[in-house]
Amino acid sequence: MAKSLKNKSWISAVRLGWVHEQRSSVVLAIAIVSFTGVLGHKLYNQPKLKIGTIAPQTIKAPYTDSIEDKEETENRRKAVSKSSAPVLMIDAKTTAQIDQNLQKTLIEGNEIRITAGSFPFYDTSILSLSSQDYLRSCPESEWQMMLVALDSINQKKLGSFWNKPSDNQKKQKFANSDTQTSSSGVPSPNISLGQVSQAQGGSTKIDTEVATKLEFMQALAELSTYRVKTAEQNLSSLINRITQAREAYAQASVQLLHIDTIATQTVYHDTVLLELSDDEWLKTQKGVRQIAERILAQGIPVGLPDDVLKKAINLQVQAFIPKNSASLATKILLTVLQPNLKKDEEQTKKQAQHAASIVEPVMVEIKQGAVIVNKGKKITEWDFQVLEHYQLISRENNWPALLKLAGLVTGGVCIFVLVETRSKSPLRQRDRLLILLLTLSVPGVLVTGISYTTWGAVGLLLGSFYGRRLSVTVMGLLVLILPMSLEISIIGLVAGAAGGILGSYIAYRLRSREELALLGVAIAGTQGGVYLLMKVLIGAAFGSSWYFILQEAGLFTLSGLAWSIVALGLSPYLEKLFDLVTPIRLAELANPNRPLLKRLATETPGTFQHTLFVATLAEAAAKKLGCNVELVRAGTLYHDIGKMHDPLGFIENQMGEPNKHETEIKDPWKSAEIIKKHVSEGLVMARKHLLPTAIQAFIPEHQGTMLIAYFYHQAEQMAQADPDIIVDEADFRYAGPIPQSRETGIVMLADACEAALRSLKDADTDKALTMLNNILRARWQDNQLIDSGLTREEMTEIAEIFVEVWQQFHHKRIAYPKSKSAKE
Repeated sequence: MAKSLKNKSWISAVRLGWVHEQRSSVVLAIAIVSFTGVLGHKLYNQPKLKIGTIAPQTIKAPYTDSIEDKEETENRRKAVSKSSAPVLMIDAKTTAQIDQNLQKTLIEGNEIRITAGSFPFYDTSILSLSSQDYLRSCPESEWQMMLVALDSINQKKLGSFWNKPSDNQKKQKFANSDTQTSSSGVPSPNISLGQVSQAQGGSTKIDTEVATKLEFMQALAELSTYRVKTAEQNLSSLINRITQAREAYAQASVQLLHIDTIATQTVYHDTVLLELSDDEWLKTQKGVRQIAERILAQGIPVGLPDDVLKKAINLQVQAFIPKNSASLATKILLTVLQPNLKKDEEQTKKQAQHAASIVEPVMVEIKQGAVIVNKGKKITEWDFQVLEHYQLISRENNWPALLKLAGLVTGGVCIFVLVETRSKSPLRQRDRLLILLLTLSVPGVLVTGISYTTWGAVGLLLGSFYGRRLSVTVMGLLVLILPMSLEISIIGLVAGAAGGILGSYIAYRLRSREELALLGVAIAGTQGGVYLLMKVLIGAAFGSSWYFILQEAGLFTLSGLAWSIVALGLSPYLEKLFDLVTPIRLAELANPNRPLLKRLATETPGTFQHTLFVATLAEAAAKKLGCNVELVRAGTLYHDIGKMHDPLGFIENQMGEPNKHETEIKDPWKSAEIIKKHVSEGLVMARKHLLPTAIQAFIPEHQGTMLIAYFYHQAEQMAQADPDIIVDEADFRYAGPIPQSRETGIVMLADACEAALRSLKDADTDKALTMLNNILRARWQDNQLIDSGLTREEMTEIAEIFVEVWQQFHHKRIAYPKSKSAKE
């Protein structure tokens, strides 16, 4: 019976291998055709007559028509686009700098005025504004003359001069040209130089030119008037105030000469700043800020003539600035204001494109019978346009180039197949189809004219699905083939491929979607960084185009991130659609909170404990033998889910209750059917919950076609007692198939050894190892492992691993002494 099963299995394997080989050839042929078609899209329907070729005959126009002269049209549009006025925009950075400079200039002016003190520094009803300005700013010699004159007048008894005159006398005195009037409206005395000089006995000489200055005479008159109207001590107080004001003004004048900023020196080089009253200065500052804000809001273009800017400033100054400070405000604004408009590249480009788009096409009328090109002449670009318009150019496929390209693609496919055959996990047809679709996306996007293609997404997905070897192979083949068939930037190609290779190399190691997301960020940074680095190496980043290079590097970075996000979004759907088992999906399936596993733990607690121990044994063996550990763990957790159809039909779930096979059923054929049904029911549950095919394979293959020996022997005993009973061994064997992979083979062995190891309590290592070797030998001799890929030598290694795990679970414990109460 076992030999018959072996022969059937061998025949089935041969048939499946032949079908698999046929399907593989079809997929590879599709790959070669599709790649050749996409990469060689420009080789189809090519014209026989081309620009620069010799016309085989004289060709004439078949009918009269107007044809656009594309070259002339393009030249006119370029000219219009080039002459289009640039669109200007406010440069916020420059505007902010101008505001900052203006603020700094006004602050420096404030500091100088603070040093000079408040102005006016005394009551203007007593001492006029002009007199106060003169007294604090006049030279020291004139101030000393003023003091001498005051003292002389005070010593001279001029009181009779102030006797109240008649109206006629007032008129006569005010009509006199020597009469002065103070700012308060009180007439001042007529003071002559002779009176002043005689009062001091000629000891102090007064400069006649100074003494006759209007400012000097007015200030002296006002001080004299104040002396007449008030006490001597008040005059002394006023003199002290004037002296203090003069000292502060002198300090401010020195500060004005030592300003650090050259621009501020230009503005405040004279004393206009100090001649303004505090109120006038406040109004000036406010007006200057308003004017600057208005002019900057309108914008100052580069190259604006100075006289135009000055005229605009003067118009504003007349409206907002006091008359006394108009010249100072103009200087401040002319010094601070500068061009703050810059070219808006995007809007300028749009405007130029719009201007070019409205240019009418240049049409040329071709009469019927007119010669387009003479025989033996070279076909020019215009000739080609006319021939193309009249459809006089015959077209054909460039078969030599297509065959050459197909050969190149075939070589790449052969390299991929060679790498695939050396990989541990053979690909299914759906896997090859998925790899083909993902790989085609790279040249497919490039053909559309987009240089930011799907490198990152392809590398991330292929690396996650099929491992680094196949994925890096695909990336490398694309890097070699694409430049030979498509017009593509080498720097862009290398930058994109660098991100794809990074994803290919790292993705298979990752065990969560979050880690894949971080990998997407790394892919994006790699693409942008490699692009920028290569531009720096060739020296292109140091020229005037550095801005565009940074922009291009940023776009490569963003494209890498965008395609990685697309890959992360597609990954779960592709896994289900193409029935893939990635490490991430296996980790998700092994989550104990999955619906089937929660049911298994609740409804069949004994089976669940059995499953966990089997998983521990199988994982240890898989890790030692270099198998897919994640697949083994996930597959083991689901291998016995079919026992939920009848939990009490399996001894581990009976929990000491009577065995239903002995008390109720008492029929080995029915019992065997119940036992075998856990495989078929398990497959039904797995398909209902959309478990991957690789996980479903563990359900039947962990039992293979083994004999249900216990009930088979019961049936034989019944047949010995009753000759009419015929026992067919096939009724007591599982339907199979036998393990088709090393992973399912390891789980079969772990499942077989689990119960035996649990039964051992005080056995030593040698006894346990001998028992396990016998069990594994029986499976090998029953031909259950001939398709698994496991070798006979590995059987001994697996038994040793199982014993090591068993020892870890059943180590000896310390015997704690019993308490006194326990003894009693």
